[in-house]
Amino acid sequence: MNVTDKLTSRIPKIGDRGDRDVVAVVKLHGVISPQPSPLARGTINLATVETALTRAFGHDRLKAVALLINSPGGAPTQSGLVAERVRQLADSKGVPVLGFTEDVAASGGYWLACAADEIYAHRTSVVGSIGVISGGFGFTGLLDRFGIERRLHTAGENKARLDPFSPEKPEDVEWLNKLHSQLHEQFVGWVRERRGDRLMESEDLFNGDVWLGSKALELGLIDGVGNLREVIAQRYPDAEVMFAEPKRPLIARLGLGAPAAAVLDAVEHRATWSRFGL
Repeated sequence: MNVTDKLTSRIPKIGDRGDRDVVAVVKLHGVISPQPSPLARGTINLATVETALTRAFGHDRLKAVALLINSPGGAPTQSGLVAERVRQLADSKGVPVLGFTEDVAASGGYWLACAADEIYAHRTSVVGSIGVISGGFGFTGLLDRFGIERRLHTAGENKARLDPFSPEKPEDVEWLNKLHSQLHEQFVGWVRERRGDRLMESEDLFNGDVWLGSKALELGLIDGVGNLREVIAQRYPDAEVMFAEPKRPLIARLGLGAPAAAVLDAVEHRATWSRFGL
């Protein structure tokens, strides 16, 4: 083989890897939270996934984008921001988005899944939890035990609602319940908007319950039972699958942060996963 032949042999040919269509995969793994936790396994928010999303939707030969979701939920605002960004990019590029559930796509995780045009889950995946939850701690007894006096000064009668160091007030709980109801209505509206007439009308659909993949299919929460590899192979047999990884924040990569705050964040994240047996 002469020099010219050697050079020519290195030029990609039609049908070679460089000319194949691309299905870009974005992993959305972890609790949805505006703040990264250095001790928790993954955090999803708009800042952490923006680079991966823009890279995924930026391929020249893009055929589709797949969202690989494994999330028990979290912050509703970040759920909405990430889902809206997915739709913005999908509409601008004119490509379909497929959502794939791994262990769980619940609460905010299902909010993310609904950004996809089609949703697939494994038969053992946990799907749903279309509801709203918040939690906290009350430390009034702890202060009394150690003889600590709480001093809190505010301007505005509602400034110190649900202060964990003060006794819980019924009117504060009523206010929180109203807030939850408003968020729940928005969540239900998003699911109805994205799933449309694929949803089965059921009294249990929006009560915060979860289902395994096969039952979720019956309810219309997903479009099929399967995993990413098999579905992509069937739908796009000639496409190259390329992963676009979300970046890990510097604080998480270095394991930095206030130790006490990091431990509390990790405990909260762990509790979020444990609600679904994970």
